[in-house]
Amino acid sequence: MRRVINVTVVLIVMGLISLSFTFPKEEKKTKKVKNVILLIGDGMGLSQMSSAYYYQDKTPNFSRFPFVGLSRTSASSHKITDSAAGATALSSGKKTYNGAIGVGPDTNAVKTILEYYHEKGNSTALIATSSITHATPASFYAHVDSRNKAHEIATYMAPSGTDFFAGGGRQFFGGEEIVKALTEEGYLIDTSKLVPASDLDPGRKYGFLLASDGMPRMTEGRGPFLKNASELALDYLQKKEKPFFMMIEGSQIDWGGHANEADYVVTEVLDFDEVIGAVLDFAEKDGHTLVIVTADHETGGFTLSSELKNVPFKGKQNDYNSIAPSFSTGGHSAAMVPVLAYGPGAENFAGIYQNTEIHAKIMDLISK
Repeated sequence: MRRVINVTVVLIVMGLISLSFTFPKEEKKTKKVKNVILLIGDGMGLSQMSSAYYYQDKTPNFSRFPFVGLSRTSASSHKITDSAAGATALSSGKKTYNGAIGVGPDTNAVKTILEYYHEKGNSTALIATSSITHATPASFYAHVDSRNKAHEIATYMAPSGTDFFAGGGRQFFGGEEIVKALTEEGYLIDTSKLVPASDLDPGRKYGFLLASDGMPRMTEGRGPFLKNASELALDYLQKKEKPFFMMIEGSQIDWGGHANEADYVVTEVLDFDEVIGAVLDFAEKDGHTLVIVTADHETGGFTLSSELKNVPFKGKQNDYNSIAPSFSTGGHSAAMVPVLAYGPGAENFAGIYQNTEIHAKIMDLISK
């Protein structure tokens, strides 16, 4: 009798042990991505981003990102991309030719993430320090075979359904048909200044065209326009109480690179970093916002070089305690650019991949 009981006990214990291994492990659930904020530092390579660590007394907001990747930026037509092809790759996930605005190599329209959000009945915003018809912002709402057709690009704003846009480009929205189309779509256009958040009605759409073409440089007194416009957009989008997509471009990092002016580059990077801080503050409180910072390409072959100094009795020597930024080109380069990610699903953006994968990764997260 004792032997039977012992065997029974053994079988019961073995069964319990077996059951303990069949219970599924509790998985850590990633919060759902509702909002996506994509910040593009036009022309911002690793050296441009690095300058933020040497030309201010505080730790840059770049350091707040837990995941870092690298993006390969070549266009379908060239090893070195331009902003139009680079931005279209980010907006649509499709490689295309240099100069293409929201179209593929065959010049047919490609669907953008902004259009995806709009079709779902959600909210969208575009902010830039360039004209809002410039290559990067244009590639999120327009479909034109050449970036040079600014007036034609402007005609796409009203039908795009973009809820909020701010930047320069007033001269390109002057046609009677464009004004009529914007009015019929419920836009209020302001060409003088940003307004207080309390003045924005979530039932209306808003456009702020605050310069004839591009906005002034930081060194010319632009001030915190980019940060103020981004914070205004966030206040407005929250009032609408819908998921949203917002693209914010630090446009003139690129322009400083083309001009080979280090002060121009650095001041625009520092301004961009301030905007990043405001966006991260929002995302930390919200919990459902994915923030991506990247670039369309690198501009200028910018390098944080050591300064070459004359040393008595030794001639010219590199001073490794003094930085003298330099450039290798007045155009773009083929260098990879950084991808920084924060928020739900941010871990997916580590690694090295094509720029089109940034779009693919975002779409995968927001469709879950």
